[in-house]
Amino acid sequence: LGVFLLCTYAAKEATKKMKKSKLYVPQINCDVKAGKIINPEFIAKCPPGCQDVKYRVYGTDIYASFSSVCNAAIHSGIIDNTGGKILVQKVAGHSGYRGTFSNGVRSLSLPRWRESFLVSEGKPRKGVTYPSTLEYSSSKSTAVKSGNDRVNVPAGDTVHKEYQTSPVPTPATQLATTTPTPTTTTMDPSTTTPKPTTTPATTRTTTVAAAAKTRPGLHRVRDIAFRGTSTSASNRNILRPNTGKGITIPSLIPPCSYKNFSSLSCVKAMETDSWKHRSSLFETGFSSKEELNPKLLESTAQGNPNCKVDLSFLMDGSWSIGKRRFQLQKRFLSNVAQALGIGSGGPLMGIVQYGDDPSTEFNLKTYANSKDLRNAIEKIPQKGGLSNVGKALSFVNKNFFLDANGNRGGAPNVVVVVVDGWPTDQVEEASRLARESGINIFFVTIEAAAESEKQNVIEPNFVDKAVCRTNGFYSVNVPSWFSLHKVVQPLVKRVCDIDRLVCSKTCLNSADIGFVIDGSSSVGTGNFRTVLQFVANVSKEFEISDTDTRIGAVQYTYEQRLEFSFDKYSTKQDVLSAIKRISYWSGGTSTGAAISYASEQLFSKSKPNKRKIMILITDGRSYDDVRVPAMAAHQNGVIAYSIGIAWAAQDELEAIATEPDKEHSFFVDEFDNLYHVVNQLIQNICTEFNSQPRN
Repeated sequence: LGVFLLCTYAAKEATKKMKKSKLYVPQINCDVKAGKIINPEFIAKCPPGCQDVKYRVYGTDIYASFSSVCNAAIHSGIIDNTGGKILVQKVAGHSGYRGTFSNGVRSLSLPRWRESFLVSEGKPRKGVTYPSTLEYSSSKSTAVKSGNDRVNVPAGDTVHKEYQTSPVPTPATQLATTTPTPTTTTMDPSTTTPKPTTTPATTRTTTVAAAAKTRPGLHRVRDIAFRGTSTSASNRNILRPNTGKGITIPSLIPPCSYKNFSSLSCVKAMETDSWKHRSSLFETGFSSKEELNPKLLESTAQGNPNCKVDLSFLMDGSWSIGKRRFQLQKRFLSNVAQALGIGSGGPLMGIVQYGDDPSTEFNLKTYANSKDLRNAIEKIPQKGGLSNVGKALSFVNKNFFLDANGNRGGAPNVVVVVVDGWPTDQVEEASRLARESGINIFFVTIEAAAESEKQNVIEPNFVDKAVCRTNGFYSVNVPSWFSLHKVVQPLVKRVCDIDRLVCSKTCLNSADIGFVIDGSSSVGTGNFRTVLQFVANVSKEFEISDTDTRIGAVQYTYEQRLEFSFDKYSTKQDVLSAIKRISYWSGGTSTGAAISYASEQLFSKSKPNKRKIMILITDGRSYDDVRVPAMAAHQNGVIAYSIGIAWAAQDELEAIATEPDKEHSFFVDEFDNLYHVVNQLIQNICTEFNSQPRN
């Protein structure tokens, strides 16, 4: 009997193993970044040859999701350059990522990013089901892995994806039904006959990108990759959109976007983009058709993943607004909530009402869909009191974006301030502190002060002082409360344009730049003035203030001298004047000691949200070692550029410079040629900034 039972048990186990389908491990390319893959946990196979500087890695052990997955795995020692299987787990963002050199890969430092990931051996965790096909975030062409084939679907084709019921790794014990395998079908533009690339699974099929124009009345488009949108016209003030038509959202990113910096002219173009200075939406790039026919987006349960922001609206509850306009404001907020597509995988929205004092009506985690949020908005009573916007901004900065209130860390923090007329307190200081905390501030001002009323405004130009850019992107001026419904869609587009949510973060206004200047005897008085002119020429290309780029300077010989610190001067003119006043010291050349001094006296006092950039200028070989101090600076997040003149040692310039040293080190044969370096240096700084993620 015992032998019989044992044999029966063994047979059952063998049958179970036969029934278990073998896990297919999808292959990814070397350039695939973790943030581009939607799956929160997955196993993938890396190809050979991913150990390359062009596949950038940010962090050590815990990596920013902007990193190459495979090169991060090499850096961590999980695989080598021959490739292999890895397990990737998404985790929350961090306030700092430390760059190191490990296993032949130089990872870079990063002050902050919204999402991270861990890499480990490619072995399945017990009780977790892993996807055999990875789900990628959208792009101009959709790349889908299926088997050993890589299917590229150009924009304009129709892609059908069949998703499993639960896209996240799920304990096997909780699965009530067999998990279907995601499959992909491409549609040839010239025919309506689908060409399956894999065997269809038994799930519901949903259209991801609609381009087929045949039978528009019958073909209803529902976009799952974008957690999708259908049209809605529930508000009586909005003209009802035509059914059966897709929603076209024009891009607000100018041709020269943050993702395409290639020259200094491109950087300048960014500052003079299509948004008109001091102009309202009624004067800028939105067509009259769009203004009169905003189409409200209907969110799915997960929300719109292309608009993953944590959003706080500051609604005006003062007595000056009156009861009727307060109702119009609530209707506006309700329409915005509908258009955003609220959901746990997309935007989350909370509301703070301000009067004499601010109070939270509900926080980010209170409502996870647009319907419940809109119902809650309708029930908000008016507080009354003054319009203390500055106090409300301080309250939000300190109390709203907390983990306990639903702040996700992996989503940009956005505040939209609705103001009737003008605030009754100061907003500049509170706004500055909020921006330095990484909060993107938008102002919607309705019925701004007329000429005869401007003497009553406590803080003139309060909007320009509150937002981080005065090009019109962060401010909306609405002439009448009865026109407020026209700005719903334009405002939603701006809030969801994550590439533009870089408040106080561009390559020209987001750094603490420390110049380390060789003042040794070999330089000479005349050449030292040429060096100072070079320092001034570089500095004046940046936007300088206490909240933008800050400049500091150290001069060194055998000893070191702090000429001025980052917090000493807050205007460009003051910085340029201070550079001009630096007096030539004369002496030996201890470059290594100067790097250590700059790290301690300048960069240790840099702000957390600033990129730390050191620009070292020298004309000769150092009397001491530069490698150890330079490596310590790199590990502390300092991006080092070295400028060598005449007798400077090439090996030392490369050791001082951040990897790749060819992009961070320069050499000229004489002092008078320093001016040739300026544009290339600025371009490299901006190119590197563009290659790094911005929260």
